[in-house]
Amino acid sequence: MERYIAHTENKENRVHLLREHLKAVAELMKNSCVKKEYEEISYATGLLHDFGKYQVEFQNYLKNGGKRGSVPHASWGAEIARLFKMYEVAFAIDGHHKGLPDFSDLKDDLCEFEEESNRISQLLRIFLKETNTSENYFNICTPKFDDTQRDLFIRYIFSSLTDADWLDTEKHFNPEVSENRRAPKFNAELLIKKVEFEISRKSKEGFINELRNNVREYAISKANGSIGFYSMTLPTGMGKTLSSISWALHHAKNNNLNRIIIVLPFISIIDQTAKELKRIFGDEWVLEHHSSFCENEDLDRDISNENINEEIYRKRLATENWDYPIIVTTSVQFFESLFSNRPSRCRKVHNIANSVVIFDEVQTLPKELVIPTLSMLKDVNSIMRSSFLFCTATQPAFEKTDDFEGIENIIPLVKKPEEIFNLTRRVNYYAVNEYAPITIPQLARIVIKKKSSALCIFNTKKQALLFFKELKSITSERIYHLSTGMYPAHRKRVIESIRECLKNNERIIVSSTQLIEAGVDFDFPYVFR
Repeated sequence: MERYIAHTENKENRVHLLREHLKAVAELMKNSCVKKEYEEISYATGLLHDFGKYQVEFQNYLKNGGKRGSVPHASWGAEIARLFKMYEVAFAIDGHHKGLPDFSDLKDDLCEFEEESNRISQLLRIFLKETNTSENYFNICTPKFDDTQRDLFIRYIFSSLTDADWLDTEKHFNPEVSENRRAPKFNAELLIKKVEFEISRKSKEGFINELRNNVREYAISKANGSIGFYSMTLPTGMGKTLSSISWALHHAKNNNLNRIIIVLPFISIIDQTAKELKRIFGDEWVLEHHSSFCENEDLDRDISNENINEEIYRKRLATENWDYPIIVTTSVQFFESLFSNRPSRCRKVHNIANSVVIFDEVQTLPKELVIPTLSMLKDVNSIMRSSFLFCTATQPAFEKTDDFEGIENIIPLVKKPEEIFNLTRRVNYYAVNEYAPITIPQLARIVIKKKSSALCIFNTKKQALLFFKELKSITSERIYHLSTGMYPAHRKRVIESIRECLKNNERIIVSSTQLIEAGVDFDFPYVFR
């Protein structure tokens, strides 16, 4: 009996049998399904994805070598899926190496099979016998979706296939790497206890602390709500991080969800949020994923390398597919994954399913992207069973109206937010130069006269830099500059230095872009906007 192989020999001189690989990928996909109704189609996708490797030419290529990509195999499985009218599966299989195709590319890939019916039938007989599968199994009813929901379902299947394929292949070639993917499993009960311990250590005395506790307890009282959309509108300083994560953990527990994903607009606030969460839960529970953390090109380094410890290595692996209990990431990472067609980026999409996603500082979403973004989130909610929480001090109008295709029902987690804003008002507003135009040098002299630390926020990088240079030229005071144009590591050092100066009551002046308004935790006696 001929042995069909999926991959060549590993370090132990063992080949990867094709039937074993197909069944392992199918099982991984089935076991990760977010809904029972997706299990059959997911299993079928896993079984068919490398159908094309049953070609004599591909087996010869594996055994004798040859130019990479010289014997295409993905489109063969896509053609079988098309023959069984599993069109969503055809897209996923055709793109599981090169990237998710559009409709015209898929048609081009499959048109070559118009004269291959005899060969297809021959390979199908071999495949069915090898996998001990009946042809009737593939007569599967696909779940009913509208157009955009179908698009997301294809992405979901594509993501699940890509991840399962890579995981099983990795297990064959690099079992030691596979072993290091042992992230802790999400445990809502344990994490809730950790949050409650953190809360118990905080003072309950004083009006503000009492207000914070009332806000958090009200939010938790809403955690038994169904999977959907929620909002938390709170002023700065009202404990938004603790309140939102407390609600999210209780909501995850009540709805049997698998992870918490916190999405932030800027790396500068990711650093402080991740630091706070690691302090509360422990470093092993929290994964940061952004451009300056866990770069994937280093993943092929040996785990024994003295420059990389086991915890860091495990987290670098987890950035590939987000199989982790608590993830802190950027808006860019989150949305580029959802809207991408690249296997490496889309690999994490199926793990956004069955999650609580917290969007902090959600008002920073560019207005021209709001409609397609909300459309995608609505589909993620219905297809992938995820809840969303929008957190901000300035809640945008995302609800559906006659003129706006927004979200039909966003449940507020804060009772009478306008009263809380009034009760916690700590700022007095004054007009600079009676709102008349003012030059950079004039503003610099007004700021210096205050004799206290001051923060000056500008709308553009150019203005912030010009103001910084002007201050440098006229005073020996300690001046800082912040903008998204700085290297992340540099910006992080500057933020830490500013925080230290404020803690020690040293007089400083900071010239910054708007990045500082999106959750960077500073407290200045004077702010010029």
